[in-house]
Parts: sequence; structure tokens; C-alpha cells
Amino acid sequence: MRNVQFPIFKTKIEGVSQKFNLASPKEREAYFKLKAGPEIEKLRRYLKNNSFIAYLLGKKNSGKGTYAKMFGEIVDPERIGHFSIGDMVREIDSELADKEKRKEIFNFLEKNYRGWISLEEVFNILEKRSIKTLLPTELILALVKREIAKRKKKALFIDGFPRDLDQISYSLFFRDLIGYREDPDIFILIDVPAEVINERIKWRRVCPLCKTSRNLKLLPTSKVRYDEKKKEFYLICDNPGCREEIMVAKEGDEKGIEPIKKRLEMDEKLIQQSFSLHGIPKILLRNSIPVKETKKYVDDYEITPQYSFQWDERAKKVKIKESPWIIKDKEGVESFSLLAAPVVVSLIKQMAEKI
Repeated sequence: MRNVQFPIFKTKIEGVSQKFNLASPKEREAYFKLKAGPEIEKLRRYLKNNSFIAYLLGKKNSGKGTYAKMFGEIVDPERIGHFSIGDMVREIDSELADKEKRKEIFNFLEKNYRGWISLEEVFNILEKRSIKTLLPTELILALVKREIAKRKKKALFIDGFPRDLDQISYSLFFRDLIGYREDPDIFILIDVPAEVINERIKWRRVCPLCKTSRNLKLLPTSKVRYDEKKKEFYLICDNPGCREEIMVAKEGDEKGIEPIKKRLEMDEKLIQQSFSLHGIPKILLRNSIPVKETKKYVDDYEITPQYSFQWDERAKKVKIKESPWIIKDKEGVESFSLLAAPVVVSLIKQMAEKI
């Protein structure tokens, strides 16, 4: 990413050869204790009486929600929250259909909204907008204030704000608007190569029942099946609370990043603009690492593998092959993509320094 240098963060501990299955919650807990134990304890002590606001800034499908939720899972799920502006607005859309909730929203906005258009116009926009319509910044501020009021005082990761260049300056004063006063606010800037985002979208599969998302190429479930008629492999949802539904691709996912190129360009501008701001701490997270630097900085099990499948006609079973996944970073350097856990180790250690 031009003008922003994302350093390579070292998670490898010299002399330690222990390996972890990072898909297992129990082993993941042990992994984080080994890699960032003191920093986790520092953050837990801090959160007993304090909080923070962290703005997640990264391209679409860069892993913002995954990193925030894993941070909360490991550090303190009771004192850390995460919400997406997009999810918040979609929930508002559904609430407007309920007469009582609609009245509650109107009363809240009447007390808290300050903007250039009337409340009547605001409700008209909410009810008739398309999914591509960006809501006025002043309205987003009021709605986020309402969302935070539901959560009491927690440390918060906010995903999706700022969304436009004019919103960056608002975010600098956001903690005062929502009553966080002296608690720190932090920008978390995330760098993920376009090729990684492209493959995440193209091979994404979602359970139609529980909405769990996995990836046929990069993160399959434990149950891979083969359709002999269609001659294609597919995933079965293995979420314990689900009922083994066939996972499906979202419409348009096969096009990868092509339909969202303009959105990705705007996201990059937002990150660059945010990086140039003075007076607000920044955490830089990097998803990729040059192949030549790998052994010095990370352990093998922290690297994202790719999976391929072969149908064994005689045994009537799917054979799964795991291999290194090499991509090109923004500078064209052959690199590995990191799994979420080592990126979150970097997040934990940097956050412990900032608070």
C-alpha cells in the first residue's frame, strides 16, 4: 500500500518447537498464552476499570471482524465488544417494520441527532435507500451512539466507520460524543494483498442455515463431499449447532474482487488518509510475509495453506491434499498469507503498548 509501510511482526519464539492446531479453540488458547501471555494479562488488568475504542480500517474481506472477535475471545469476551456499521444499519432496516421499535428509534434520534436534514427526511432515506446508498455521517454518529448505549461500557472494535474520507475527522472526536472521555481511541490499519481478498471471495462458502462462512480452497470444513453428476466438490457445515447443511457460494462470488474494485480503492485511500493523521495512536497489522523471510519471523503452522481435492473412485471418498499457498504481495513479492491467530498476536502486543 503506497505511503504506508506495514512492518513484518515476529511471532516466532527461538528455541520453541511446539506446534498448535489453530482451528482448535483449546489449542488456540495455549498458543496465545505462549506467544503473548504477559500482554494478555496486562490487557485484562487494564479492562477491569478502563476501556478503549478501536476503529478497524481495512479493505472489504480483509479480516476485520475475525481479528476483533478473536482478540475478544482470547483477552476478555465479557469486556470487549465488536459491531459492524453495515450490520447495525441492516438491523435498523428490520426494526423500522415494528411499530414500537420505530417509535423508540424516532425518540432516540429526536434527542441525539444533529444534522442538515430533518428527521422526516432521515426516515424517508432509511426506508427507501438502496444497499449502495451511504447514510449521512451525522445520522451514522447518532445510530452508533444508540448501538453503544445498548452495550454499556465496554472496549469496542468498530468496523465500517469511517467509511468515507469526510468521516475521518469525525472519528477523532468520536469518543467524546459517546461518553468515553479519557479512554484512548485507536486506528487499526490492516494490510491484505488483493490476491488474498480475491481468493477469499471466489472460494467462500456459506451455510444457508446458520450462516457460518468457510472457504473451499483456504478453510474447508471437516466434511468435504463430491457430487459425481456435477463433478464438483462441496462442503458440509460442521458447526455443532447446525444440521449438516450443504454450504453454498453467494451470488457473484465467482467474480472475486472485480465487482468491488472501486470500493477497495476507496478503502485504500481511507487507510492512507488515516495513516497521515496526527494525535491518534495507530496499530499496523500485516497479513502477508515474504517467502524468504518466513523462517525468521513465523512458525510453519501460522501460514495459510491451500487445499485441493481428489475423488477416489474405488474407495468412494474424497482425498484432501494440503500445500503451501504462495501469493504476490502489493509489490509483486512472492509471499505467504498468515492465518488469523498470528495477526491477532501482533494486535494484542501492539494494543498492550498503546493503552
